[in-house]
Amino acid sequence: MLSLPDFPWDALAPYREQAERHPGGLVDLSIGSPVDGTPLVAKEALSDAANAPSYPLTSGSPGLNDAMRQWWERRRHTGPLSAGQVLPTIGSKEMVGLLPTLLGLRTGDTVVIPSVAYPTYAVGAAVVGATVVAEDDPQKWPKAASLVWINSPSNPTGAVLNREYLREAVTRAREMGAVLVSDECYAELGWETDLVPSLLDQDVTAGNLSGLIALYSLSKQSNLAGYRAGLMAGDETLVQTLLLARKHLGLMMPAPIQSAVASVLGDDAHVSSQRELYSQRRQVVFGALSGAGFQIDHSEAGLYAWVTRGEDCWATVEWFAERGVLVAPGVFYGEEGSHHVRVALTASDEACDAFAQRLVEAG
Repeated sequence: MLSLPDFPWDALAPYREQAERHPGGLVDLSIGSPVDGTPLVAKEALSDAANAPSYPLTSGSPGLNDAMRQWWERRRHTGPLSAGQVLPTIGSKEMVGLLPTLLGLRTGDTVVIPSVAYPTYAVGAAVVGATVVAEDDPQKWPKAASLVWINSPSNPTGAVLNREYLREAVTRAREMGAVLVSDECYAELGWETDLVPSLLDQDVTAGNLSGLIALYSLSKQSNLAGYRAGLMAGDETLVQTLLLARKHLGLMMPAPIQSAVASVLGDDAHVSSQRELYSQRRQVVFGALSGAGFQIDHSEAGLYAWVTRGEDCWATVEWFAERGVLVAPGVFYGEEGSHHVRVALTASDEACDAFAQRLVEAG
């Protein structure tokens, strides 16, 4: 039987109950699930494709394949991609969790993850019995590693990896013979930099994608979390290996969802509008946190504030719960996060305003 860690979010249940008892009700800034409406372009495409009696293509329809390639080239500056270098996924978390399995890793293999990281990187390694090493410095990555995860913008910290780091990571991974995978699902949400560079950026790779994979999600930029819509690109040999495994396992994006994904990938306007909403909420939430004496670290991109006041993260979680607010303890993301909490921006304008008012009252 698999030996997996407890699901971390279950540990928040008593704090949720405490926060719900607040006279003004719960303000949930923990998980970070989108709350704004799915864009009309997606809903219309979904409706138009609702008659779907046949099995969909695991590789994506021709229209989706074109849309994915054009999006990676236009938004992530990859340079020209072939049809065999892109693939739709059932959300990005599915690929994060299953990648070690699909690559054939097993007990004895080593997977490197960031020191403060989305827990599913480690869970995916645990499923196959691989050893996990948490390390950010490419020069300290173990030579025996088979798979290396990087994440930019980071969940939970919001830190962005620059091109210099990415080039160093590529060089080191190739020296090791490891597959290097970049989770970039918050890439359209850079706040303190004009661009969050991709691992596949031409300025990083010089057009050589060997051993490299990048993942992206439409949950954040397009409010499609309920659609489970993700995409990947990279080394054609690796992508085709993953495609073959997915064909055997039946891991295919439903045809109506494929149509919706193709539609949103071709429409930048709704992304800009959503980004502006988050920018306004970020100003409210960040201003309230600073005014209440919290230190905000990193957080230059993404949908979270990574904050501390120098105490154990569970004490901070309780402080917020007393004020009717639920946040995520940093220890969910590794021991190095044990003095931080993650505060999500994925709440309505009214909820963000209520959050700010409660912090003012707390002061």
